[in-house]
Amino acid sequence: MALSDTQQRIMPRREDREHSHCQVLAYPEAVLLTNPINPKLKGEVDDKYQYSIESKDNKLHGWIADHDAVGFWIITPSDEFRTGGPHKQDLTSHVGPTALSMFVSNHYTGKDIAEFYKEGVAWKKAFGPVLIYLNSATFDHAHRYRKSLWKDAKKRLSKEIKSWPYSFAASKDYPHADHRGEVSGQLQVRDKYLHKQLMKAKSAFVGLAAPGRAGSWQTEGKGYQFWTQTDRAGHFSIKNVRRGKYNLYAWVHGFIGNYKLDRNVSVHPGHKKNLGTLIYDPPRSGPTLWEIGIPDRTAAEFFIPDPNPTFVNSILNHEGEKFRQYGLWDRYSDTYPHHDLVFKVGASNYSRDWFFAHVPRRTGNDTKATTWKIKFKLQEVKKSGKYTLQMALAAANFAEVQVRINTPDGSPHFTTNRIGYDNAVARHGIHGLYRLYSINVPGKGLRGGNNTIFLTQTRCKDEFMAVMYDYIRLEGPAV
Repeated sequence: MALSDTQQRIMPRREDREHSHCQVLAYPEAVLLTNPINPKLKGEVDDKYQYSIESKDNKLHGWIADHDAVGFWIITPSDEFRTGGPHKQDLTSHVGPTALSMFVSNHYTGKDIAEFYKEGVAWKKAFGPVLIYLNSATFDHAHRYRKSLWKDAKKRLSKEIKSWPYSFAASKDYPHADHRGEVSGQLQVRDKYLHKQLMKAKSAFVGLAAPGRAGSWQTEGKGYQFWTQTDRAGHFSIKNVRRGKYNLYAWVHGFIGNYKLDRNVSVHPGHKKNLGTLIYDPPRSGPTLWEIGIPDRTAAEFFIPDPNPTFVNSILNHEGEKFRQYGLWDRYSDTYPHHDLVFKVGASNYSRDWFFAHVPRRTGNDTKATTWKIKFKLQEVKKSGKYTLQMALAAANFAEVQVRINTPDGSPHFTTNRIGYDNAVARHGIHGLYRLYSINVPGKGLRGGNNTIFLTQTRCKDEFMAVMYDYIRLEGPAV
């Protein structure tokens, strides 16, 4: 099976997932291979969710048959018809051999995604085309044909991308290139607390999707979406857009929140529309006093532990894929056996001292709520001032985060209430749906000197009730 340049391996057989050959782990999809047909795979974990990929990268995956040097590939040159935008994760290939082209699912989003179809409500959507590509090479005992087949499949993917939209499709629901439009512009960021001048929104994701609130694209499942990334100067061009009425959305690496243009964008066949210079004002109430993490909508920058040696999948040995190893949620209790996480601003390092997922604590056969502490010092406090805690979440699953300021008990200062269905922890994702909370913190609740913020994840019926933080920032009063 091959998913990328670094994710390729000989896979277990379908029979290896039967009870006589494996041990089922925390859920049916995950098994430990105890007696596989290929003895080299003994002791490894297999779980189809470990092979999930973001939609923007899910363009090529498949299988190579060693006995006759033949490749079988799923090639998807465009993701315009998929649900949930460019970062929606979904299944690819897995044991079977199985190769999937996922059009619609609630994986890594849960029921928050809009894919409910009501009786009597007209709706239609053209999925694809998707190419099933077969190639072959000359067999050799050194298996050099594997690299040749993968290289050829990537070459074919490039050809298909250049050919999109296809000219051969006869359906009236699939417009050809001359019946599509283009939208361009430039995105800049305004944040006076970081820079007096406008900043270029380089490598920002900019897209067109169904009209809705800012950020609604990540739960939109019935229409089409068209995305691109800006260049170093913030310029973007979204090509081959179907006729229709859209909102223009964006998010910028290094800045919290969601951008949405305050007017609809109508796209007409053959027309090119330039929106000019657009300004994004990310949420901000005052200067940064301290921050934890990077605003990138994932928990990838935080501490990701090594897996338990008993539960390793060797296809994930590449450092960038370690978060997909099985059972990392259990490593929290191993890392903090006697007390919960304490992060000291100015002394702790978030890549080493901030666990990637706020999960319950395992105590025998039970799980308990966990409270993380952020300790920090303030030189002085304006008691009448308004401070703001910006708390961005990268994922949430049947969770609730309660925030307390300088007191661990009593009623919380703020609660998210119960949120999320994305199940990203169990499905080995490093993010699910993005959420941002701007929490007002009155100055009278803070102290000159030592302070502590308590973050309690209260839901703990099972080990997968959890959140992942994207980024946390305390802002001082406006100046």
